[in-house]
Amino acid sequence: MGTLIIIGAQWGDEGKGKVVDLLSERAEVVVRYAGGPNAGHTLVVGDDKIVLRLTPSGVLHGHTLCVLGQGMVINPAVLLEEMDTLTERGLSIDDRMFLSDRAHLILPYHVTIDSLREESHAGTKIGTTKRGIGPCYEDKVGRRGLRTGDLRDLKYARGRIVEALATWSATVTALGGELPSVDEVMEPLEAQAKRLLPFITETSALLERWGREGKRIMLEGAQGTMLDIDHGTYPFVTSSSAVAGGACTGAGLGPSRIDRVVGITKAYTTRVGEGPFPTELDDAQGQHLRDAGGEYGSVTGRPRRTGWLDLAALRYARRVNGLDALAVTKLDVLSGMPELRVCVAYRDAQGDHDVLPASQTDAEPVYERLPGWTEDITGCRRVEDLPEAAQRYLAFITDKTELPIDIVSVGPKRSQTITRRDAFERTSSLVSN
Repeated sequence: MGTLIIIGAQWGDEGKGKVVDLLSERAEVVVRYAGGPNAGHTLVVGDDKIVLRLTPSGVLHGHTLCVLGQGMVINPAVLLEEMDTLTERGLSIDDRMFLSDRAHLILPYHVTIDSLREESHAGTKIGTTKRGIGPCYEDKVGRRGLRTGDLRDLKYARGRIVEALATWSATVTALGGELPSVDEVMEPLEAQAKRLLPFITETSALLERWGREGKRIMLEGAQGTMLDIDHGTYPFVTSSSAVAGGACTGAGLGPSRIDRVVGITKAYTTRVGEGPFPTELDDAQGQHLRDAGGEYGSVTGRPRRTGWLDLAALRYARRVNGLDALAVTKLDVLSGMPELRVCVAYRDAQGDHDVLPASQTDAEPVYERLPGWTEDITGCRRVEDLPEAAQRYLAFITDKTELPIDIVSVGPKRSQTITRRDAFERTSSLVSN
């Protein structure tokens, strides 16, 4: 009953926000450990919809301590806007929000560079959200980034910004853009620093202490396994470590402190941006999934690409994350489809595989067909209440991934959830055949 990692097991947008919000009722600490404002979590509370981009989803529960870890990249303007919105909704953040002094800051020139690159025709188009995520991580790895702790010394911060602007100058000029001056960056940053400094601290030490005190800690991922910089469909990936291992480095906790890892998957598959998507449906069925599932980006509004459930990718996610269980979201979106297809492997000239080739050649998905159902399942609260075909669909997922399913979401509201097992409770990782 200790530390739980919630991880996206697909290409992101799996419904992690709802699952984390649900589990936050029992968690005492919720940590975001990677990514930035490109990762929007949409939460539905009653008839109210809330989109969080940086703040951990657990903030909606007044008892929960919320941590923004050192693996994140944070746009201070976006974070302050979000904090103001939460305060206006009556959600207090004082004394329960903690910002790592090692997290890196997204500054205006990062957004400029990201937009210029995506809009240019040079190189590979990744399909980023143009929020400055990649350039900020580049500055981090290039050892010229600005961290939140640097806001304690604005003279030092200014020097770091001067260095970064000098480094990016040639790139921006070549792309036909113009960088802001150091004064244009510093003026708003000085005001933002005054507001953020009370929240900035050494969060790794806090997490270690809270863990020793026996608090239930939940580490909340951003994006998904197949967008991980090392394990995803490179180069069409994010710039951070989105897998469970990234939770340790991004939060500052050693792997021995982790008790359980739960992967979130939709009952079908989506992705945004460019890159391979073996089960993509570019037809009326794909549009049905998009419309019925509301598959439009919570941050950008971009239509998501949609397709059949990919169990080969889920088995890969099980391996690289060390998954103990699954949470299946949006099962209700499949209602009304007479027949369902599920990818169980990829086939190329060398045979069947679980992993897309590193060369990203056109491997064909191998499908199995399952019967669909027509019933409305949004009122179901037990697996036994689901139509037989829906039960069979869940059993098929468990059989092919060898993972138990802890949670099934049958609608966007908190109440529209089937809970089969306490996600914090340790269980055997694999299901015997």
